[in-house]
Amino acid sequence: MYKTAVVILNYNGLSFLKEFLPTVVRYSLSGETTVIVADNGSTDGSAEWTEARFPEVRLIRFTCNHGFAGGYNRALQQVDAGYYMLLNSDVEVTEGWLEKLTEFMDNNPEAAAVQPKILSYHNRDYFEYAGGSGGYIDRFGYAFCRGRIFGSIEKDNGQYNDIAEVFWTTGACMLVRASAWKECGGFDESFFAHMEEIDLCWRLRSAGYKLYVNPGASVYHVGGGSLPYGSPFKTYLNFRNSLYLLYKNLPEECFRKRILARKLLDGTAFLFFALQLKFSHCAAIFRAHISYYRNARALKDKREKNRLLPEENLIKSGTILNKCLVSEFYLKGKKTFSELKGFSK
Repeated sequence: MYKTAVVILNYNGLSFLKEFLPTVVRYSLSGETTVIVADNGSTDGSAEWTEARFPEVRLIRFTCNHGFAGGYNRALQQVDAGYYMLLNSDVEVTEGWLEKLTEFMDNNPEAAAVQPKILSYHNRDYFEYAGGSGGYIDRFGYAFCRGRIFGSIEKDNGQYNDIAEVFWTTGACMLVRASAWKECGGFDESFFAHMEEIDLCWRLRSAGYKLYVNPGASVYHVGGGSLPYGSPFKTYLNFRNSLYLLYKNLPEECFRKRILARKLLDGTAFLFFALQLKFSHCAAIFRAHISYYRNARALKDKREKNRLLPEENLIKSGTILNKCLVSEFYLKGKKTFSELKGFSK
């Protein structure tokens, strides 16, 4: 059994593996740490390249693409380690990155997961969209980070260099305690991709664990490697999975209060895209809501198995913005995390 397994889920990411896998191996592989590439049915030869060029890297191969959630669930069933490091194939790691994260987990047994500071690979003085310096949500399920609110990304001036408790850690690079992962059942495969890590983190928090960011470790993320940020399919997944997230994890009375407001906010986004003549994104929002209603029964079954924390408990944790992020950003002009007010604790 290894102390830590660095698991890279790959789907047709040959160019990323060529660029970033050598550094992962150099800065991660040791007697206590194994590096694994789990190939999600790639057709670009990336599995064959990995096997030929890096025999020291374990290769797990699937015959089809199970998505981010399903791929990791299947891969981690075959991994025996105390910690799982979930790492995107388009991430450049830095020297000492993993030691700082594992040491933090060793010293904080209440932590289920921790992420490093995520910086942009192409614009290295700025945070990266996918995780920034730790993730949060507002009352209506809108996710944001220290360093990124919607599409507004901050320059890293050291303003978020403190270790902090967060609501979610990014799936692009998160170290998760294997026992906590197993206890909470891993990712929900109905999400397929996007926000599945937020759903997992919500369940981990409901089970009594905490989530952290440790900016003492940093990595550089290309982002949009598997699905471009401007993709209508990404819009579909984000809107649909936000609804899944709220329904699965909020108590019934609280969810009823939130869903109407969320529908109105999504309707506003629909009109915003329509005014920009981005009709494929309008269709994506519509399909997202249809999918949510079609899958309500299956979601309800999952919801009934969850331990649902009262919203007051979540707000008191200081990791949920007790306001509407859309209003704060678009109406009040608060473009940075440090400008936001409305966290308890």
